[in-house]
Amino acid sequence: MNLLLIGVLLALIAVAYQIGLSKSRKLAGSGQNSAMLHSRPGYYGALVALWCGIPAFLIMLVWNMVEPNVLKHVVLNHVPAAVAGSLDPASMSVLVDRVQSIASGFGVSDQPLLYELKAAEQLSKFQVTGSYAKVVVVICAALLGLTWAKQKISAQYRARNHVEKIMNLGLALCSGVAILTTIGIVMSMFSEAMRFFHFVNPASFFFGTEWNPGFSTSGNAEGSYGLIPLLWGTLMVSGIALLVAVPVGLMIAIYLAEYAKPSFRAWAKPAIEILAGIPTIVYGVFALMVIGPFAKQAGAYIGLDINATSALTAGFVMGIMIIPFVSSLSDDIITQVPRSLRDGSLGLGATQSETIRQVVIPAALPGIIGAFLLAASRAIGETMIVVLAAGNSPLLHINPLEAISTVTITIVNQLTGDTDFASPQALVAFALGLTLFVITLGLNIVALVIVRKYREQYD
Repeated sequence: MNLLLIGVLLALIAVAYQIGLSKSRKLAGSGQNSAMLHSRPGYYGALVALWCGIPAFLIMLVWNMVEPNVLKHVVLNHVPAAVAGSLDPASMSVLVDRVQSIASGFGVSDQPLLYELKAAEQLSKFQVTGSYAKVVVVICAALLGLTWAKQKISAQYRARNHVEKIMNLGLALCSGVAILTTIGIVMSMFSEAMRFFHFVNPASFFFGTEWNPGFSTSGNAEGSYGLIPLLWGTLMVSGIALLVAVPVGLMIAIYLAEYAKPSFRAWAKPAIEILAGIPTIVYGVFALMVIGPFAKQAGAYIGLDINATSALTAGFVMGIMIIPFVSSLSDDIITQVPRSLRDGSLGLGATQSETIRQVVIPAALPGIIGAFLLAASRAIGETMIVVLAAGNSPLLHINPLEAISTVTITIVNQLTGDTDFASPQALVAFALGLTLFVITLGLNIVALVIVRKYREQYD
């Protein structure tokens, strides 16, 4: 019913736009001279469409939010008081679900009780009545909004101002949702991390060199919760990834921006950026089944003992994944360097390669560094590749040929399986997540500051 109602509303909005557009054109005269109007005809059409759609959609949204609670009360009102009074909240929720399943026609696995059938019958009648009422109310609201907005249209009516205010309000609400979501994520992680620090000393967590959490049913923090091995593993894998992605990505960017023909650049750049769209689980499987065994066999030929799951394997594949981030951002930054700098260098007798090394790259260096930092934050937060390819060895060592553990691997391990989320063994995942969030946020802020400074210099 909701999808059908949304389709009807979209059709009404399209009709409302045409009505507003037609009336504004009539006001402009036979020659459709829009100079006689305060706003262009499209703004009048948009205004009528907005007044037709926004109130109706808001009513439907509020209706859908309130409806589940109303249906729950309907069910409980038709259940015997003795039965309803003997149920705890969980059992009451199960009863409501059973009645709703019976009313929808799907039924339940066992034989329904008599009062459940009666409650389902009343619920079905109420749902039918409520559905028709919702359709009538929403469509009436849309029609009233359309009629009111149409009557407001005049040659001097400031339709553009009203439409822009509504659009600005919508953009502000979208920004607010994004900001509030970020704040909610941070606060949820922070509150759970504080619960973890009631069990474990923060100094032992942030400066400990041993990771060996003990799993117990008593709720006590047994074992060691040292962050250093996990943080070192994260930095090692990310560093290997950057050693792969930075030179390759930068060379790709220089070639596409300075040497490649436009016809080659037109398809080469999108083809490279496809790498960024491949799911990370695919990269992880590729590292586990191809790169890891290949590295192990290659090491055996030269006398090196390379584990199939190691920091080298995970870092190499992760570097391939972030090549598009480095190349695309660097290419965009290099192409923004003013042409006058290149012409001046070439006019003084420098070759193209000398111009790139001594003029273009130094001029674009702040933006390129920003691209590197953004790629680093992407590598630090990667999960699936390291879960499958890095192994799970939370030991503090400097050998990239051996298995290692990272912060993201540990978060997955601590929250996987039958875990009590009130225990320190699970709460530590939130402390790790908060630490990782702070690191990546810091890198993003530094990168954005550098890029903004660069853009102010050349825009």
